[in-house]
Amino acid sequence: MRKYLCILGTTGGVLALVVGAAAGTNESASATKTRTKSSSETASRRFTLDRAILTALQQNPDILRAKQEIERTKGVIIEIRAQALPHITPSGSFQWIDPNLRGGSSLATGGGGFTFPGESDVSYAIRVTGTQLIFNGTTYPAIRGTFFQRDSAYFAFRNTLDQVIATVKTQFYQVVVNKALIGVQEEQVQLLRSQLQDQQNRFEAGTVPRFNVLQAEVALYNQIPQLITARNNFRIAQLTLAKTLGLFFDPLRGENPPLEVVGEMPYNPRNINLADAIEFGKQRRPFLKQARANVLNQIEQVHVALGGFLPTISTTGGGEWVSSSLNSSWHDISKGWIAQVTGSWPIWDSGEVYGRVKEQRALLSETKITYDDDVRQVELEVQQAYSNLQQNRELIQSQEKNVEQALEAVRLAKARLDAGAGTQLDVLNAQVQLATAESTRLQALFGYNSSLAEFDRVTGTESTYTESFSGLAPHATRSKIYETGSGVDATGKHREKSSK
Repeated sequence: MRKYLCILGTTGGVLALVVGAAAGTNESASATKTRTKSSSETASRRFTLDRAILTALQQNPDILRAKQEIERTKGVIIEIRAQALPHITPSGSFQWIDPNLRGGSSLATGGGGFTFPGESDVSYAIRVTGTQLIFNGTTYPAIRGTFFQRDSAYFAFRNTLDQVIATVKTQFYQVVVNKALIGVQEEQVQLLRSQLQDQQNRFEAGTVPRFNVLQAEVALYNQIPQLITARNNFRIAQLTLAKTLGLFFDPLRGENPPLEVVGEMPYNPRNINLADAIEFGKQRRPFLKQARANVLNQIEQVHVALGGFLPTISTTGGGEWVSSSLNSSWHDISKGWIAQVTGSWPIWDSGEVYGRVKEQRALLSETKITYDDDVRQVELEVQQAYSNLQQNRELIQSQEKNVEQALEAVRLAKARLDAGAGTQLDVLNAQVQLATAESTRLQALFGYNSSLAEFDRVTGTESTYTESFSGLAPHATRSKIYETGSGVDATGKHREKSSK
Protein backbone atom coordinates (compact mmCIF):
# COMPACT_ATOMS: atom_id res chain seq x y z
CA MET A 1 0.00 0.00 0.00
CA ARG A 2 2.80 2.37 0.90
CA LYS A 3 4.45 1.54 -2.44
CA TYR A 4 1.34 2.51 -4.38
CA LEU A 5 1.02 5.77 -2.43
CA CYS A 6 4.60 6.67 -3.30
CA ILE A 7 3.96 5.94 -6.98
CA LEU A 8 0.80 8.09 -6.96
CA GLY A 9 2.62 10.92 -5.19
CA THR A 10 5.46 10.84 -7.66
CA THR A 11 3.04 10.81 -10.62
CA GLY A 12 1.07 13.74 -9.19
CA GLY A 13 4.26 15.74 -8.67
CA VAL A 14 5.34 15.17 -12.26
CA LEU A 15 1.92 16.19 -13.58
CA ALA A 16 2.00 19.33 -11.45
CA LEU A 17 5.42 20.22 -12.82
CA VAL A 18 4.25 19.63 -16.41
CA VAL A 19 1.10 21.76 -15.94
CA GLY A 20 3.10 24.50 -14.26
CA ALA A 21 5.65 24.52 -17.05
CA ALA A 22 2.89 24.67 -19.65
CA ALA A 23 1.20 27.55 -17.83
CA GLY A 24 4.51 29.34 -17.56
CA THR A 25 5.12 28.84 -21.27
CA ASN A 26 1.67 30.21 -22.13
CA GLU A 27 2.17 33.22 -19.89
CA SER A 28 5.58 33.84 -21.40
CA ALA A 29 4.16 33.54 -24.92
CA SER A 30 1.29 35.87 -23.98
CA ALA A 31 3.71 38.39 -22.49
CA THR A 32 5.93 38.14 -25.57
CA LYS A 33 2.92 38.65 -27.83
CA THR A 34 1.83 41.66 -25.79
CA ARG A 35 5.29 43.18 -25.95
CA THR A 36 5.46 42.53 -29.69
CA LYS A 37 2.07 44.17 -30.21
CA SER A 38 3.05 47.11 -28.05
CA SER A 39 6.33 47.58 -29.90
CA SER A 40 4.50 47.29 -33.23
CA GLU A 41 1.99 49.96 -32.21
CA THR A 42 4.82 52.18 -30.99
CA ALA A 43 6.64 51.75 -34.30
CA SER A 44 3.46 52.58 -36.23
CA ARG A 45 3.22 55.86 -34.38
CA ARG A 46 6.81 56.91 -35.09
CA PHE A 47 6.96 59.60 -37.76
CA THR A 48 9.91 61.05 -39.59
CA LEU A 49 9.32 64.24 -41.54
CA ASP A 50 8.95 62.41 -44.87
CA ARG A 51 6.57 59.84 -43.42
CA ALA A 52 4.50 62.56 -41.79
CA ILE A 53 4.18 64.40 -45.11
CA LEU A 54 3.24 61.24 -47.02
CA THR A 55 0.66 60.36 -44.37
CA ALA A 56 -0.88 63.82 -44.63
CA LEU A 57 -1.03 63.56 -48.43
CA GLN A 58 -3.09 60.38 -48.03
CA GLN A 59 -5.32 61.31 -45.08
CA ASN A 60 -5.51 65.08 -44.66
CA PRO A 61 -9.17 66.15 -45.09
CA ASP A 62 -8.30 69.35 -46.99
CA ILE A 63 -6.49 67.31 -49.64
CA LEU A 64 -9.28 64.74 -49.81
CA ARG A 65 -11.87 67.50 -50.27
CA ALA A 66 -9.79 69.13 -53.00
CA LYS A 67 -9.54 65.81 -54.85
CA GLN A 68 -13.32 65.37 -54.70
CA GLU A 69 -13.73 68.89 -56.08
CA ILE A 70 -11.79 67.79 -59.15
CA GLU A 71 -14.18 64.84 -59.53
CA ARG A 72 -17.14 67.22 -59.19
CA THR A 73 -15.90 69.42 -62.04
CA LYS A 74 -15.43 66.33 -64.20
CA GLY A 75 -19.08 65.57 -63.57
CA VAL A 76 -19.99 69.12 -64.62
CA ILE A 77 -18.10 68.59 -67.90
CA ILE A 78 -20.11 65.45 -68.63
CA GLU A 79 -23.37 67.17 -67.70
CA ILE A 80 -22.86 70.25 -69.88
CA ARG A 81 -21.35 68.30 -72.78
CA ALA A 82 -24.46 66.08 -72.85
CA GLN A 83 -26.48 69.10 -73.98
CA ALA A 84 -24.68 69.00 -77.35
CA LEU A 85 -25.02 65.23 -77.81
CA PRO A 86 -28.04 63.20 -78.99
CA HIS A 87 -30.77 62.32 -76.50
CA ILE A 88 -32.80 59.16 -77.22
CA THR A 89 -36.04 58.78 -75.29
CA PRO A 90 -38.40 55.80 -75.56
CA SER A 91 -41.96 56.23 -74.25
CA GLY A 92 -45.09 54.16 -74.24
CA SER A 93 -48.67 53.90 -73.02
CA PHE A 94 -51.14 51.05 -72.43
CA GLN A 95 -54.86 51.28 -71.71
CA TRP A 96 -57.58 48.73 -70.98
CA ILE A 97 -61.25 49.60 -70.36
CA ASP A 98 -63.91 47.24 -69.02
CA PRO A 99 -66.53 46.56 -71.75
CA ASN A 100 -69.28 47.27 -69.21
CA LEU A 101 -68.10 50.90 -69.10
CA ARG A 102 -68.06 51.45 -72.81
CA GLY A 103 -70.69 53.88 -73.93
CA GLY A 104 -70.85 55.58 -70.55
CA SER A 105 -67.24 56.33 -69.81
CA SER A 106 -65.91 59.65 -70.94
CA LEU A 107 -62.44 58.08 -70.78
CA ALA A 108 -63.47 55.43 -73.30
CA THR A 109 -65.38 57.73 -75.62
CA GLY A 110 -63.11 60.70 -75.45
CA GLY A 111 -65.84 62.71 -73.81
CA GLY A 112 -68.40 62.06 -76.59
CA GLY A 113 -70.67 59.68 -74.66
CA PHE A 114 -70.81 56.93 -77.29
CA THR A 115 -68.50 54.36 -78.95
CA PHE A 116 -68.31 52.62 -82.28
CA PRO A 117 -69.31 48.95 -82.39
CA GLY A 118 -66.44 46.47 -82.50
CA GLU A 119 -63.97 48.88 -80.97
CA SER A 120 -61.11 47.17 -79.04
CA ASP A 121 -60.95 47.29 -75.26
CA VAL A 122 -57.13 47.49 -75.36
CA SER A 123 -55.03 50.29 -76.83
CA TYR A 124 -51.30 50.95 -76.69
CA ALA A 125 -48.67 53.14 -78.29
CA ILE A 126 -44.86 53.09 -78.38
CA ARG A 127 -42.64 55.97 -79.41
CA VAL A 128 -38.83 56.27 -79.70
CA THR A 129 -37.54 59.74 -80.39
CA GLY A 130 -34.11 61.27 -80.60
CA THR A 131 -33.25 64.95 -80.27
CA GLN A 132 -30.07 66.67 -81.40
CA LEU A 133 -28.98 70.26 -80.91
CA ILE A 134 -27.95 71.75 -84.24
CA PHE A 135 -26.91 75.23 -83.19
CA ASN A 136 -27.12 77.70 -80.36
CA GLY A 137 -24.80 80.32 -78.96
CA THR A 138 -24.59 79.12 -75.35
CA THR A 139 -23.84 75.40 -75.13
CA TYR A 140 -20.44 75.25 -76.79
CA PRO A 141 -18.91 78.19 -74.84
CA ALA A 142 -20.37 76.64 -71.68
CA ILE A 143 -18.58 73.36 -72.49
CA ARG A 144 -15.27 75.19 -72.93
CA GLY A 145 -15.87 76.95 -69.63
CA THR A 146 -16.28 73.65 -67.79
CA PHE A 147 -12.79 72.60 -68.84
CA PHE A 148 -11.37 75.77 -67.29
CA GLN A 149 -13.38 75.03 -64.15
CA ARG A 150 -11.75 71.60 -64.01
CA ASP A 151 -8.31 73.19 -64.41
CA SER A 152 -9.13 75.67 -61.64
CA ALA A 153 -10.09 72.81 -59.33
CA TYR A 154 -6.82 71.04 -60.12
CA PHE A 155 -4.73 74.12 -59.35
CA ALA A 156 -6.73 74.64 -56.15
CA PHE A 157 -5.79 71.07 -55.25
CA ARG A 158 -2.12 71.84 -55.93
CA ASN A 159 -2.35 74.96 -53.79
CA THR A 160 -3.91 72.96 -50.96
CA LEU A 161 -1.16 70.38 -51.36
CA ASP A 162 1.56 73.00 -50.92
CA GLN A 163 -0.25 74.49 -47.93
CA VAL A 164 -0.60 71.13 -46.18
CA ILE A 165 3.07 70.26 -46.77
CA ALA A 166 4.18 73.59 -45.30
CA THR A 167 1.81 73.13 -42.35
CA VAL A 168 3.09 69.61 -41.63
CA LYS A 169 6.69 70.82 -41.74
CA THR A 170 5.95 73.70 -39.38
CA GLN A 171 4.02 71.52 -36.93
CA PHE A 172 6.67 68.79 -37.10
CA TYR A 173 9.40 71.27 -36.23
CA GLN A 174 7.15 72.69 -33.51
CA VAL A 175 7.05 69.27 -31.85
CA VAL A 176 10.83 68.97 -32.16
CA VAL A 177 11.54 72.41 -30.69
CA ASN A 178 9.04 71.94 -27.86
CA LYS A 179 10.72 68.66 -26.95
CA ALA A 180 14.10 70.42 -26.92
CA LEU A 181 12.69 73.23 -24.77
CA ILE A 182 11.59 70.63 -22.23
CA GLY A 183 15.20 69.50 -22.06
CA VAL A 184 16.34 73.08 -21.47
CA GLN A 185 13.82 73.57 -18.67
CA GLU A 186 14.63 70.20 -17.08
CA GLU A 187 18.32 71.08 -17.12
CA GLN A 188 17.61 74.40 -15.46
CA VAL A 189 15.44 72.77 -12.79
CA GLN A 190 18.16 70.22 -12.10
CA LEU A 191 20.78 72.97 -11.80
CA LEU A 192 18.59 74.94 -9.40
CA ARG A 193 17.95 71.83 -7.31
CA SER A 194 21.65 71.16 -7.04
CA GLN A 195 22.17 74.83 -6.20
CA LEU A 196 19.54 74.58 -3.45
CA GLN A 197 21.17 71.44 -2.05
CA ASP A 198 24.55 73.16 -2.04
CA GLN A 199 23.19 76.19 -0.20
CA GLN A 200 21.45 73.96 2.34
CA ASN A 201 24.73 72.15 2.98
CA ARG A 202 26.56 75.45 3.38
CA PHE A 203 23.84 76.76 5.71
CA GLU A 204 24.07 73.67 7.89
CA ALA A 205 27.84 74.17 7.99
CA GLY A 206 27.30 77.78 9.05
CA THR A 207 29.08 79.38 6.08
CA VAL A 208 26.04 81.11 4.48
CA PRO A 209 22.94 82.73 5.95
CA ARG A 210 19.38 81.36 5.75
CA PHE A 211 18.62 84.00 3.11
CA ASN A 212 20.72 82.12 0.53
CA VAL A 213 18.64 78.98 1.04
CA LEU A 214 15.37 80.89 0.67
CA GLN A 215 16.67 82.59 -2.45
CA ALA A 216 17.59 79.24 -4.02
CA GLU A 217 14.16 77.79 -3.15
CA VAL A 218 12.35 80.75 -4.75
CA ALA A 219 14.43 80.43 -7.91
CA LEU A 220 13.68 76.69 -8.13
CA TYR A 221 9.93 77.07 -7.65
CA ASN A 222 9.84 79.90 -10.19
CA GLN A 223 11.46 77.61 -12.76
CA ILE A 224 9.15 74.60 -12.26
CA PRO A 225 6.04 76.29 -13.83
CA GLN A 226 8.08 76.96 -16.97
CA LEU A 227 8.88 73.24 -17.17
CA ILE A 228 5.19 72.38 -16.74
CA THR A 229 4.28 74.82 -19.50
CA ALA A 230 6.93 73.38 -21.82
CA ARG A 231 5.58 69.86 -21.32
CA ASN A 232 2.03 70.99 -22.03
CA ASN A 233 3.14 72.82 -25.18
CA PHE A 234 4.82 69.61 -26.31
CA ARG A 235 1.61 67.59 -25.82
CA ILE A 236 -0.51 70.18 -27.63
CA ALA A 237 1.94 70.25 -30.55
CA GLN A 238 1.72 66.46 -30.87
CA LEU A 239 -2.09 66.55 -30.87
CA THR A 240 -2.13 69.33 -33.48
CA LEU A 241 0.19 67.41 -35.78
CA ALA A 242 -1.89 64.24 -35.35
CA LYS A 243 -5.01 66.13 -36.44
CA THR A 244 -3.25 67.50 -39.53
CA LEU A 245 -2.11 63.97 -40.43
CA GLY A 246 -5.70 62.73 -40.17
CA LEU A 247 -5.11 60.42 -37.20
CA PHE A 248 -8.13 59.45 -35.10
CA PHE A 249 -8.11 59.26 -31.32
CA ASP A 250 -7.36 55.75 -30.08
CA PRO A 251 -9.08 55.07 -26.72
CA LEU A 252 -6.55 52.30 -25.99
CA ARG A 253 -3.67 54.75 -25.78
CA GLY A 254 -5.31 56.73 -22.99
CA GLU A 255 -3.19 59.76 -22.12
CA ASN A 256 -0.21 58.55 -24.13
CA PRO A 257 0.86 60.79 -27.03
CA PRO A 258 -0.84 60.03 -30.38
CA LEU A 259 2.50 59.89 -32.20
CA GLU A 260 6.24 60.07 -31.76
CA VAL A 261 8.33 62.44 -33.85
CA VAL A 262 11.74 61.20 -34.93
CA GLY A 263 14.09 63.92 -36.11
CA GLU A 264 16.12 66.93 -35.18
CA MET A 265 16.02 70.63 -35.91
CA PRO A 266 18.25 71.04 -38.98
CA TYR A 267 20.03 74.20 -39.99
CA ASN A 268 20.87 74.29 -43.69
CA PRO A 269 21.51 77.88 -44.80
CA ARG A 270 20.26 78.57 -48.30
CA ASN A 271 21.55 81.31 -50.58
CA ILE A 272 18.55 83.01 -52.16
CA ASN A 273 18.29 85.73 -54.79
CA LEU A 274 15.12 87.68 -54.05
CA ALA A 275 14.38 88.75 -57.63
CA ASP A 276 14.80 85.21 -58.95
CA ALA A 277 12.64 83.86 -56.11
CA ILE A 278 9.81 86.27 -56.91
CA GLU A 279 9.89 85.36 -60.60
CA PHE A 280 10.06 81.66 -59.73
CA GLY A 281 7.02 82.06 -57.48
CA LYS A 282 5.05 83.76 -60.26
CA GLN A 283 5.86 81.01 -62.72
CA ARG A 284 5.17 78.00 -60.50
CA ARG A 285 2.63 79.08 -57.92
CA PRO A 286 -0.65 77.12 -58.37
CA PHE A 287 -2.44 80.03 -56.69
CA LEU A 288 -1.80 82.22 -59.77
CA LYS A 289 -2.60 79.46 -62.24
CA GLN A 290 -5.94 78.96 -60.52
CA ALA A 291 -6.65 82.68 -60.91
CA ARG A 292 -5.73 82.41 -64.63
CA ALA A 293 -8.17 79.51 -65.05
CA ASN A 294 -10.89 81.60 -63.39
CA VAL A 295 -10.24 84.43 -65.87
CA LEU A 296 -10.42 82.09 -68.87
CA ASN A 297 -13.61 80.51 -67.53
CA GLN A 298 -15.18 83.93 -67.08
CA ILE A 299 -14.31 84.83 -70.68
CA GLU A 300 -16.35 81.82 -71.77
CA GLN A 301 -19.20 82.90 -69.50
CA VAL A 302 -19.26 86.21 -71.39
CA HIS A 303 -19.50 84.21 -74.62
CA VAL A 304 -22.34 82.20 -73.11
CA ALA A 305 -24.21 85.41 -72.33
CA LEU A 306 -23.57 86.77 -75.84
CA GLY A 307 -24.95 83.52 -77.24
CA GLY A 308 -28.35 84.58 -75.98
CA PHE A 309 -28.58 86.93 -78.99
CA LEU A 310 -28.28 83.99 -81.42
CA PRO A 311 -30.97 81.55 -82.56
CA THR A 312 -31.40 78.00 -81.29
CA ILE A 313 -32.00 75.19 -83.81
CA SER A 314 -32.65 71.56 -82.90
CA THR A 315 -34.05 68.51 -84.65
CA THR A 316 -36.18 65.61 -83.48
CA GLY A 317 -36.66 62.28 -85.20
CA GLY A 318 -37.92 58.81 -84.39
CA GLY A 319 -40.61 56.22 -84.89
CA GLU A 320 -44.07 55.48 -83.44
CA TRP A 321 -46.12 52.31 -83.18
CA VAL A 322 -49.88 52.68 -82.40
CA SER A 323 -52.36 49.82 -81.87
CA SER A 324 -55.44 49.40 -84.02
CA SER A 325 -58.73 50.72 -82.66
CA LEU A 326 -60.52 47.51 -83.74
CA ASN A 327 -58.22 44.88 -82.19
CA SER A 328 -55.08 44.56 -80.09
CA SER A 329 -53.09 42.40 -82.50
CA TRP A 330 -49.48 43.47 -83.01
CA HIS A 331 -49.82 42.70 -86.74
CA ASP A 332 -52.53 45.36 -87.19
CA ILE A 333 -50.62 48.25 -85.63
CA SER A 334 -50.00 51.54 -87.38
CA LYS A 335 -46.32 52.55 -87.55
CA GLY A 336 -44.31 55.32 -89.10
CA TRP A 337 -41.48 57.83 -88.76
CA ILE A 338 -41.43 61.28 -87.21
CA ALA A 339 -39.11 64.14 -88.17
CA GLN A 340 -39.15 67.68 -86.87
CA VAL A 341 -36.89 70.72 -86.95
CA THR A 342 -37.51 73.55 -84.50
CA GLY A 343 -35.90 76.92 -84.15
CA SER A 344 -36.30 80.02 -82.06
CA TRP A 345 -34.74 83.47 -82.04
CA PRO A 346 -35.32 85.95 -79.21
CA ILE A 347 -35.71 89.11 -81.26
CA TRP A 348 -36.99 91.21 -78.36
CA ASP A 349 -36.58 90.29 -74.67
CA SER A 350 -36.73 93.75 -73.10
CA GLY A 351 -32.99 93.75 -72.37
CA GLU A 352 -32.70 90.41 -70.55
CA VAL A 353 -29.75 89.13 -72.59
CA TYR A 354 -28.08 92.55 -72.64
CA GLY A 355 -28.26 92.69 -68.85
CA ARG A 356 -26.77 89.21 -68.59
CA VAL A 357 -23.89 90.22 -70.88
CA LYS A 358 -23.25 93.35 -68.85
CA GLU A 359 -23.19 91.28 -65.66
CA GLN A 360 -20.71 88.72 -67.03
CA ARG A 361 -18.41 91.40 -68.40
CA ALA A 362 -18.31 93.05 -64.99
CA LEU A 363 -17.46 89.69 -63.42
CA LEU A 364 -14.70 89.26 -66.02
CA SER A 365 -13.22 92.61 -65.03
CA GLU A 366 -13.37 91.52 -61.38
CA THR A 367 -11.47 88.29 -62.10
CA LYS A 368 -8.79 90.22 -64.00
CA ILE A 369 -8.41 92.65 -61.10
CA THR A 370 -8.24 89.67 -58.74
CA TYR A 371 -5.50 88.10 -60.85
CA ASP A 372 -3.40 91.27 -60.76
CA ASP A 373 -3.90 91.49 -57.01
CA ASP A 374 -2.91 87.82 -56.65
CA VAL A 375 0.34 88.61 -58.48
CA ARG A 376 1.08 91.31 -55.93
CA GLN A 377 0.11 88.88 -53.16
CA VAL A 378 2.67 86.35 -54.42
CA GLU A 379 5.31 89.09 -54.52
CA LEU A 380 4.43 90.09 -50.95
CA GLU A 381 4.47 86.54 -49.59
CA VAL A 382 7.84 85.76 -51.18
CA GLN A 383 9.36 88.94 -49.77
CA GLN A 384 7.89 88.24 -46.33
CA ALA A 385 9.27 84.70 -46.29
CA TYR A 386 12.65 86.00 -47.47
CA SER A 387 12.71 88.64 -44.73
CA ASN A 388 11.78 86.06 -42.07
CA LEU A 389 14.57 83.80 -43.28
CA GLN A 390 17.06 86.64 -42.95
CA GLN A 391 15.84 87.51 -39.47
CA ASN A 392 16.04 83.94 -38.15
CA ARG A 393 19.41 83.32 -39.79
CA GLU A 394 20.81 86.39 -38.05
CA LEU A 395 19.23 85.28 -34.75
CA ILE A 396 20.83 81.85 -35.03
CA GLN A 397 24.24 83.34 -35.69
CA SER A 398 23.95 85.75 -32.77
CA GLN A 399 22.62 83.17 -30.31
CA GLU A 400 25.27 80.54 -31.09
CA LYS A 401 27.89 82.92 -29.71
CA ASN A 402 25.58 84.03 -26.93
CA VAL A 403 25.08 80.46 -25.64
CA GLU A 404 28.84 79.97 -25.45
CA GLN A 405 29.23 83.20 -23.50
CA ALA A 406 26.33 82.31 -21.17
CA LEU A 407 27.92 78.92 -20.40
CA GLU A 408 31.19 80.64 -19.57
CA ALA A 409 29.36 83.17 -17.40
CA VAL A 410 27.73 80.40 -15.35
CA ARG A 411 31.09 78.67 -14.89
CA LEU A 412 32.75 81.89 -13.70
CA ALA A 413 29.85 82.76 -11.36
CA LYS A 414 30.06 79.34 -9.69
CA ALA A 415 33.84 79.62 -9.38
CA ARG A 416 33.55 83.05 -7.79
CA LEU A 417 30.90 81.79 -5.37
CA ASP A 418 33.06 78.83 -4.37
CA ALA A 419 36.00 81.18 -3.83
CA GLY A 420 33.89 83.52 -1.70
CA ALA A 421 34.31 86.43 -4.12
CA GLY A 422 30.82 86.20 -5.66
CA THR A 423 27.23 85.91 -4.55
CA GLN A 424 24.52 83.37 -5.11
CA LEU A 425 22.48 85.98 -6.99
CA ASP A 426 25.25 86.16 -9.60
CA VAL A 427 24.95 82.41 -10.17
CA LEU A 428 21.16 82.53 -10.46
CA ASN A 429 21.26 85.43 -12.89
CA ALA A 430 23.85 83.64 -15.02
CA GLN A 431 21.69 80.50 -15.12
CA VAL A 432 18.63 82.51 -16.14
CA GLN A 433 20.61 84.15 -18.93
CA LEU A 434 21.82 80.75 -20.12
CA ALA A 435 18.28 79.34 -20.23
CA THR A 436 17.11 82.43 -22.11
CA ALA A 437 19.95 82.12 -24.65
CA GLU A 438 19.31 78.41 -25.27
CA SER A 439 15.56 78.97 -25.64
CA THR A 440 16.09 81.89 -28.02
CA ARG A 441 18.46 79.81 -30.14
CA LEU A 442 15.95 76.95 -30.36
CA GLN A 443 13.17 79.35 -31.29
CA ALA A 444 15.39 80.88 -33.95
CA LEU A 445 16.09 77.41 -35.41
CA PHE A 446 12.36 76.69 -35.44
CA GLY A 447 11.65 80.08 -37.01
CA TYR A 448 14.22 79.49 -39.75
CA ASN A 449 12.88 76.05 -40.66
CA SER A 450 9.24 77.15 -40.57
CA SER A 451 10.13 80.21 -42.68
CA LEU A 452 11.94 77.92 -45.10
CA ALA A 453 8.84 75.73 -45.37
CA GLU A 454 6.75 78.83 -46.04
CA PHE A 455 9.29 80.03 -48.61
CA ASP A 456 9.03 76.72 -50.47
CA ARG A 457 5.25 77.06 -50.44
CA VAL A 458 5.08 80.60 -51.77
CA THR A 459 7.56 79.78 -54.53
CA GLY A 460 5.85 76.50 -55.45
CA THR A 461 8.99 74.38 -55.12
CA GLU A 462 7.49 71.25 -53.48
CA SER A 463 7.76 69.28 -56.73
CA THR A 464 9.05 66.16 -54.96
CA TYR A 465 5.66 65.49 -53.40
CA THR A 466 3.31 67.07 -55.95
CA GLU A 467 4.66 64.87 -58.74
CA SER A 468 3.09 61.88 -56.98
CA PHE A 469 -0.29 63.31 -58.05
CA SER A 470 0.71 63.91 -61.67
CA GLY A 471 -1.99 61.46 -62.77
CA LEU A 472 -4.64 63.96 -61.67
CA ALA A 473 -3.25 66.75 -63.85
CA PRO A 474 -5.31 67.46 -66.99
CA HIS A 475 -3.22 67.78 -70.13
CA ALA A 476 -4.29 71.39 -70.62
CA THR A 477 -2.70 72.44 -67.32
CA ARG A 478 0.73 71.90 -68.90
CA SER A 479 0.02 74.16 -71.87
CA LYS A 480 1.29 77.69 -72.43
CA ILE A 481 -2.04 79.27 -71.52
CA TYR A 482 -1.07 78.77 -67.88
CA GLU A 483 2.27 80.53 -68.06
CA THR A 484 2.08 83.11 -65.29
CA GLY A 485 5.44 84.87 -65.40
CA SER A 486 6.01 88.62 -65.27
CA GLY A 487 5.67 89.10 -69.02
CA VAL A 488 1.98 88.10 -69.35
CA ASP A 489 -1.32 89.60 -68.25
CA ALA A 490 -4.39 88.03 -66.68
CA THR A 491 -5.48 86.36 -69.94
CA GLY A 492 -2.03 84.97 -70.74
CA LYS A 493 -1.17 87.53 -73.43
CA HIS A 494 2.19 89.24 -73.42
CA ARG A 495 2.18 92.63 -71.80
CA GLU A 496 3.05 95.61 -73.93
CA LYS A 497 6.03 97.52 -72.61
CA SER A 498 5.01 101.08 -71.93
CA SER A 499 7.49 103.68 -73.14
CA LYS A 500 8.43 106.33 -70.62
